[in-house]
Amino acid sequence: MRKFILPLLFILLFVIESTFVQMVPPKEYFGNERFLIPHFLMIAILFLTIYGSKKYGLLYAFIFGLLFDIVYTEIIGIYLCLFPLIAYITSQLMRILQNNIIVTSLVVLFGIGVLEFGAYGMNIIINRTAMPLADFTLIRLIPTLILNLIVIIAGVYPLKRHFEKFIESLSE
Repeated sequence: MRKFILPLLFILLFVIESTFVQMVPPKEYFGNERFLIPHFLMIAILFLTIYGSKKYGLLYAFIFGLLFDIVYTEIIGIYLCLFPLIAYITSQLMRILQNNIIVTSLVVLFGIGVLEFGAYGMNIIINRTAMPLADFTLIRLIPTLILNLIVIIAGVYPLKRHFEKFIESLSE
């Protein structure tokens, strides 16, 4: 039973992301056009990479990057490449930095920013968006980082404990 908890957690987060987008329209709450993009799945992948296993973090990053591309984007490859790349960069950063909750939270938030910039850059390259960088930063990046920072603060400790227990169960 324990071996199914981790995949179910990630599937649940995948579904909650799309549900959150549908349930929280930004105009009603903020009075202007801001995009709040939840990255609950990416947050969990990065915490798995940091507190759990780098191998499992990269594996789930590949699987859910592909699934994310299939379900949400018309081009397969953007998130398939970005999820594992960011998980790998995060694991390498954590080898250098202290492994405490504050630093980890900031590194995960940095990973979310890299994900947003990566997706924006790819969309600029393939001419799917004409949004200037200043508009992207004010309309999408800052609100997204604030939303995900709140989620990181709320979920850092439970995710840390869960992934540490997961690693203990693997070693048994």
